[in-house]
Amino acid sequence: MTPRTASDQTVARHGWWQAVTTVLAGVFTMVVVAALGLWAAGAADLPEDAFPRVVMATVVTAVGGTVRLAGDAGPLARTQVGLTVIPLSVTLAGALAVAAGFLQPLRHRAVAGAAELAGWAARIAVLWLLALTGLALGARQTFAVDPGNGTLSDLTDLFDAAPKVGFTTDMPLTVLFGLLWLAGVLVLALLVSRAAPLPGRLLRSQESVRPAAYAMVVLLLACVVVGIVVALVKAARGHPLETLALILLGMPNLAWLAFTLGLGVTWHGRVDGPFGLPVPRILDELLRTPDVSTLNLRTLAEHDAHAWWLLVVDAALLLAAAFLMAARSPARVRAWRHAVRMAVALSLTVLTICLVGRVSAHYGLSLLGIGDLGGDLSGELLLRPRLWPALGLAALWGLITGFLGALLARPVRRRGEARASGPGRR
Repeated sequence: MTPRTASDQTVARHGWWQAVTTVLAGVFTMVVVAALGLWAAGAADLPEDAFPRVVMATVVTAVGGTVRLAGDAGPLARTQVGLTVIPLSVTLAGALAVAAGFLQPLRHRAVAGAAELAGWAARIAVLWLLALTGLALGARQTFAVDPGNGTLSDLTDLFDAAPKVGFTTDMPLTVLFGLLWLAGVLVLALLVSRAAPLPGRLLRSQESVRPAAYAMVVLLLACVVVGIVVALVKAARGHPLETLALILLGMPNLAWLAFTLGLGVTWHGRVDGPFGLPVPRILDELLRTPDVSTLNLRTLAEHDAHAWWLLVVDAALLLAAAFLMAARSPARVRAWRHAVRMAVALSLTVLTICLVGRVSAHYGLSLLGIGDLGGDLSGELLLRPRLWPALGLAALWGLITGFLGALLARPVRRRGEARASGPGRR
């Protein structure tokens, strides 16, 4: 009998069975989080047993998939429906579960070949594709919209224009973006985990990339934790189910929005009609205006002076992240290099928040081509950032806090760097 080599044992530790476990853990986590969040939001009462399909649609959108909305109101009427929003609580839960399963068999190894890592990732990708296809096929439903009583109801009956709205998945885009999401999660997991191996050619870059990536992930998770604590405090005063729905569906959406506002980033938004954002009252007041509103730290402070605390919290979180990044970096790295790396990392982080935090929703019904009828059957929801100023502010904050964090980390002894550090090394 031929003895098994170390390489064979390595491959056995992350074969198909481990890939199945990883994918199932990710999908199960997202389904549970989405289902609980939608239940708390009241979606369990949807007609025509649509709740499971809505859960699947939520999971699909959480991983970057595309769910298309469509309306039908008969031959003499027209409906306009559009929705762009990512339930980032579901996204984050799935990403953490998939990343943990991906890294588990790779821990405590110094180096791994590129072919080995690619093979392990490919196994997960194949099974993930199957799971994503199943979810996308199940995420299809049509609802009849009740026009209520009065003139609108009479018109819809007269013209046989009972409005309907439904959703379905765009399979090619869902598969494409779902696989890109998975690739991003796996790559970020390798970059963040210091215990995960890298191919030999990439070992040099880990000193500059891994500390920054780790610090940014910790920063984003810290924002979510702070948001959850604040939400739980608010929930103690009432509306526990609404708070639970926010935590399980959109807490990162709100927490990362607040983080960018604390940096000085400006967002533009509007809420009109039956739509609403699960946000504090002050935000709803700012956005529910006839025209597009400007949302930033100044406009928030005009309504509530406590908004300035976002600036203080951001400064503390960024300084802690910069210190963590410097403490995990070799002692020989100069302070200005830490500042530059922090600026680049924070700019990429804010760019990601701006891209995934956009919200757009619209629903309208018209008869005989005469505009939106208004009332409860028309509404608009919009939230988008001013991107380039946001990136400039992120770079500035990164330079300042990165430099200060490097200075604060000077007394910290780095692993394997005690002899290399000394006066003038920074």
